[in-house]
Amino acid sequence: MQQPHLAIVGATGAVGVEMLHCLEQRDFPVGTLKLLASARSAGKRMTFRGEELIVEELTHDSFDGVDTALFSAGGSISKEFAPSAAAAGAVVIDNSSAFRMDADVPLVVPEINAAAALNHPRNLIANPNCTTIISLMALAPLHEAFGLKSVIASSYQAVSGSGAQGIAELEEQVRAIVQGDAFTPKVYPRQIAFNVIPQVDAFTDNGYTKEELKMLHEGRKIMGLPGLRVSCTCVRVPVYRSHSVAVTAAFERPVDADVARAAFAGKPGVRVVDDPAGRLYPVPLDTTGKDDCLVGRIRNNLVLENALDLWVVGDQVRKGAALNAVQIAEVLLCA
Repeated sequence: MQQPHLAIVGATGAVGVEMLHCLEQRDFPVGTLKLLASARSAGKRMTFRGEELIVEELTHDSFDGVDTALFSAGGSISKEFAPSAAAAGAVVIDNSSAFRMDADVPLVVPEINAAAALNHPRNLIANPNCTTIISLMALAPLHEAFGLKSVIASSYQAVSGSGAQGIAELEEQVRAIVQGDAFTPKVYPRQIAFNVIPQVDAFTDNGYTKEELKMLHEGRKIMGLPGLRVSCTCVRVPVYRSHSVAVTAAFERPVDADVARAAFAGKPGVRVVDDPAGRLYPVPLDTTGKDDCLVGRIRNNLVLENALDLWVVGDQVRKGAALNAVQIAEVLLCA
């Protein structure tokens, strides 16, 4: 089998670097690998499997001979350059929100709806939002067992979800507070150090943020549940990496916490860590740099019938972005 030729758009960013690591760690077969970024990053050197590669400037002519293009450079870049890559014959796996809700673009979490990736008439496949991916990794096995009806969720999202600038802002504010220096928030609307901010992304007319509505619309599409009801509050917290989500899920059929724990047995990409008596439950540090999402605090809800409360944690740079994209490329490779 001929090894595919790959390109990474946004190769020098946090997710682009993680994509490179995932390709190497998973021994993905690569014919040639082209690293693409903005003009200011062109000329930088990066290493892949012991070979030094030079980052090239992204242009509309960058995709000649490329079979699969992994995009992680923001929605505006995807809208401008992904059509050129697709027209050149590359299948684009896009990490932005640019195409996620287009009816003819599959939105894929391989553990949940891998077959959807095989029908990509525009040569475009969308990677879902990181919080959506992490939440659905816990909800999909439960849906299979009990039939999912509705979700109420609160996310606790790490600053790396805002990229390197989010991490830098947290570090700078902590340093300034410890030293007694004044500072002005730049990345976030309020101080993030020693604080939490109940806003991720911009607000919409109905009072929800765009991030919160992604859980609704993307969840419906991925799960194939157009009637799924979702209400979500997304919160930025002073954690460097890995998102956490508190979920209340209601189901069609009666549920039991012990049966729910058993529903995760053998499911790839998700693992139960749930022993409250032994103080075992997922925390962000448990998943940072790891592939699996962890679920714990599984218990019957005390208000709603046929409902469970649970806590799920995952590395949003990895499974929430880079790893999921590489897994989609693996689905294409095996087709």
